[in-house]
Amino acid sequence: MPDGYNGRILRVDLSARKTWIEEPPEQWYRTYLGGSAIVGYYLLKELKPGIDPLHKDNLLIFASNVISGAPISGFCRYTVGGKSPLTNGFGESEAGGWFGPELKLAGFDAIVIRGRAANPVYLWLHDGEAEIRDASHLWGLGNGDTRDRIIQDLGDERVRTASIGPAGEHMVRFACVINELRHANGRTGMGAVMGSKNLKAIAVRGRKKMTFARPAEVASIAKWHNERIRVHLPNIGWHQLGTPGLVPGLNAAGILPTRNFADGTFEGAGKIDGQALIDTILKGRESCYSCSVRCKRVVSCEEPYRVDRKFGGPEYETLASLGSLCDIDSLPAISKGHQTCNDLGLDSISAGIMVAFTMDCFEKGILHESDTGGAAYRFGDPDAMLRLLNDIALRNSIGDLLAEGVRIAAERIGGGAERLAFHAKGQEIPMHDPRGKTSVALSYALSPTGADHLEAQHETAFQTRTPVFEQLAPLGILDPIDPFSLAAEKVRNFTIMQRVWNLYNSMGICNFVAAPTFALTFPKLVEAVSAITGWETSLWELLRAGERANVMARMFNIREGITGEADTIPSIFFDPLTSGSGKGKRIDRKEFRGALELYYDTMGWDRDGRPTRGKLVDLGLDWLL
Repeated sequence: MPDGYNGRILRVDLSARKTWIEEPPEQWYRTYLGGSAIVGYYLLKELKPGIDPLHKDNLLIFASNVISGAPISGFCRYTVGGKSPLTNGFGESEAGGWFGPELKLAGFDAIVIRGRAANPVYLWLHDGEAEIRDASHLWGLGNGDTRDRIIQDLGDERVRTASIGPAGEHMVRFACVINELRHANGRTGMGAVMGSKNLKAIAVRGRKKMTFARPAEVASIAKWHNERIRVHLPNIGWHQLGTPGLVPGLNAAGILPTRNFADGTFEGAGKIDGQALIDTILKGRESCYSCSVRCKRVVSCEEPYRVDRKFGGPEYETLASLGSLCDIDSLPAISKGHQTCNDLGLDSISAGIMVAFTMDCFEKGILHESDTGGAAYRFGDPDAMLRLLNDIALRNSIGDLLAEGVRIAAERIGGGAERLAFHAKGQEIPMHDPRGKTSVALSYALSPTGADHLEAQHETAFQTRTPVFEQLAPLGILDPIDPFSLAAEKVRNFTIMQRVWNLYNSMGICNFVAAPTFALTFPKLVEAVSAITGWETSLWELLRAGERANVMARMFNIREGITGEADTIPSIFFDPLTSGSGKGKRIDRKEFRGALELYYDTMGWDRDGRPTRGKLVDLGLDWLL
């Protein structure tokens, strides 16, 4: 019996209404670990090249990992992946909460789903068994009502659910998967893939206990980690303010996305930041499975919008995407938008981009009331923002076009709309302006999923020598990092950090609990993996696993026709910011191209961005040759 994981992958064919179990060997688990690497493995092994992402034969993969469910803060995340409807390339997204550990406790490490059910269904997993159940009575419901009905059906309040709302059913290309109403596998449109399969939800209930190789050591590491979280300054700040605490710093730096990236300073920033939440509508702080950070916000209010606390509260990305990006400074309105996205199943980053894009096009005369069913969309109008979210999710009026994502919508609108459509590889840009931290430009361009702000650590935390900076030493990074540079050392540091982030995406580790910024150091991480699995491992082996995941995703994209030409960023970031403290900052186009080419060299890829034969052999991926 393995330690830390089950050794069982659930296979589901919805067309045939059939399930079965695969039991990969230990070597397979040690090579791929879980999460995004498992997604890459199955997509490359089993998915027919060139298939439409919304075709029934696309794979939908829910992947935990070899350590999720251990009682250590932050060891709880899981991945949903498949071919992305937004980019037509590699798609995957992580989420926290309780669903990932519950999947393990129900007896499965991952679920690989293909086919399309003839009628709406949901999966019910418990005690090592899997059932395909009718979901006709759930189709059309929001995620809130869906969860309530499934719990009622199964008669167990402790059932965990991951589901789609109407946005997924209508195959909005940036629809997401929501678990427990508060945690989103937000990016790359996996909710649309789920909807294309007539799969409304997955319900899991676990009663088994995970075994660990050295349980006393696991408990000791968990205690050490929790004690360190209580005194580690970044984690203290994360508990007090959560990700909304990012708003003041980004605004002061002049890189808080405002009015569809036209500005980097938002006059209303003080009304939507972490302290404003505490002073107005914050009702509590909650955590994910076995986590002592408790960074999740819980909000509620009655006026001017009714916001239900069961949907949690907005993270930084939502505060910016539905707030500053749309010139809206009302926390109740933004929180109502957050609730709408979670209930209807919309990725709030992409949704906010679509709203701001529409407002920008309307104000610049590219869109008119004749295009929008008589509705006006102007910056600063919260009612317009909320109306548009509903129209997108239900594909009403202009929402039907916007549901295709900003790249397709801009191409169809024309008239200069393309200049206002901010995406990379088809995925909408997150709420971080790379003109103030250039590693984000590399992240947007080089992430296999399209624009992703969590592809590598943002360098602004490491500008000076601090106790946090010293945590970089095991990676060989010994000098402070200039956030505005694109020189060789920035490229080197990015490639190292990218391996770390890809490792965390494979192992389901939350970025907010672990090095380089947060409490769990790299040496202690290695100890934890060894104590859980019994493997004698090293940071070197783990980082290679992170690189392996990245290279598999890259190879999938190349197979699907996404080459190095797509490794770019919107042209607006090559233009200087025109106001605020970031005024004059820009990405130099020539330096950026040079950094990309140096990255390819550093990674062992050719100048077209293709991993070389030697690199594939080096990572044990010669089966891709």
